Amino acid sequence: MNAPVSPTALGKPALTPTVLIVLYALSILLANVTLNKFIPLPVFGLLSVGTIFFAAVFTLRDRIHRAGGLRAVYIAIALALLVNTVAAALLDTPLRFIGASFLAILVGELADTAVYQRLIHRSWWTRVLTSNAVSVPLDSILFTLLAFYGDMSTRDILQIIFADIVAKYVIAALFAFRARQGALQTA
Repeated sequence: MNAPVSPTALGKPALTPTVLIVLYALSILLANVTLNKFIPLPVFGLLSVGTIFFAAVFTLRDRIHRAGGLRAVYIAIALALLVNTVAAALLDTPLRFIGASFLAILVGELADTAVYQRLIHRSWWTRVLTSNAVSVPLDSILFTLLAFYGDMSTRDILQIIFADIVAKYVIAALFAFRARQGALQTA
């Protein structure tokens, strides 16, 4: 297990692992509440509004890893699964969406964490880009197939997967770039 890195040592305001974990769980909750609302993209793609919120999850999880270590990441994943399953049940979310979300979060987040942890001695950019390269398509494909297969056309499912992956990469890259710029400015 790696030792947590002090956020102030990274030139960032000190957000505690607890605050980051709460933000992580809330981002996933907002993503799940809006998962079946879509924005058609100009040429090809159906972007789930939930994807916009979910993209923040990747950066938040990486910051949790840095601020609190591997144990904090596992706590964040467990809390997000619990909060989102309970909220979905209370909001009468279809069981299919609850199951799809639960499995996609579990598989995608654990895969991302395993890759990130394996590269812990590499640069932050290498860890983030490599772990996201694995988890983003895994999460997007798994969730979309489990949630919408049989209810939507193959074309719509492909558009959702395409838009989901592109949006997650772009938004996660923007968050990571912003975090990197902030660290450079304070250095």
